[in-house]
Amino acid sequence: MTADHVDLGDTRLHYRFDGPADAPVLVLSNSLGTSLAMWNAQVAALTRSHRLLRYDTRGHGASAVPPGPYTIERLGRDVLALLDALQLPRVRFCGLSLGGMTGMWLGVHAPARVERLVLCNTAAHMAPADLWNTRIAKVRSGGMAAIVDGVLERWFTADFRAQHADRVAPARRMLLETSPDGYIAACEAVRDMDQRDAIAAIDCPTLVVAGSHDLATPPADGRFVAERIRRSRYVELPAAHLSNIEAEAGFTSAVTGFLD
Repeated sequence: MTADHVDLGDTRLHYRFDGPADAPVLVLSNSLGTSLAMWNAQVAALTRSHRLLRYDTRGHGASAVPPGPYTIERLGRDVLALLDALQLPRVRFCGLSLGGMTGMWLGVHAPARVERLVLCNTAAHMAPADLWNTRIAKVRSGGMAAIVDGVLERWFTADFRAQHADRVAPARRMLLETSPDGYIAACEAVRDMDQRDAIAAIDCPTLVVAGSHDLATPPADGRFVAERIRRSRYVELPAAHLSNIEAEAGFTSAVTGFLD
C-alpha cells in the first residue's frame, strides 16, 4: 500500500495504491459525500487481480477543497491529470454515483485512457435542479449535520440501517467529515450535468450496476445508461444507493466477474 498526494495546478488530490504493482490498474472513484474509504470492503477481493488506485474527489476526503462550483468535466480532467502524474496511460475505471458520472465523462472524452468501465448507482442526468438547490441551501445554513439523516435514508434501506449499524456508522462519519464547501461545489456539478446524449459515444465494455431500492438514482436511470451504451451489460442488486456496502457480496462478485 502507498498513499500520497499529487498537485494538479488548482487542486491537490489524495490517492492510494493497493495490490500488486504488476497487475492491471483499476481506478475507484467515490460518491458524493464520501472518501476513498467507501471502497474498503472491496479491497481484499479486487487486489487479487488488480492494482487499485483509489483517490478522493476534489472537495472530499483528504484532497484539497478549491473554490466551486465544480463540473463533471473538471472532475474528469482531474482523473486524467492524476493518471498523467502517475504515468498510467490506460486503466480500468469503476465509479459510484458522482464517481460514475465522472466515469461516463471519461468514456466519452478520453476513450484511449479507459479499457473498461463500471458505472454504479449513477445517472446521466439528475433532475430537478430545485432538489439540489434546496440541499445546497441546507448545507450552507447548517453544515453537513443538516442533511446527514436524510442522505443516510437514501444511501441505505431501512432494514439495512436497522440491522447493520456497524456498517452504516463509517458512512455517516465520512459524510459528516466532508467539507461543506466541497460538498456544495460537487452538488453543483451534479445539478448542472446532462450526459444523456453524449454517453452513446462510449465504446468500451461497460458494466452498469443499479440498486432495486435506490431512490437517488433509481433502476430506470441505470437501465437508460445501459441502453445508450452499445457494449454494456446491466446488473441490478437488492440495495439502495451505496450498493457496494449494502449488497457487498453481490456487488463485488459482479464487478470481479466483469473485469476478470
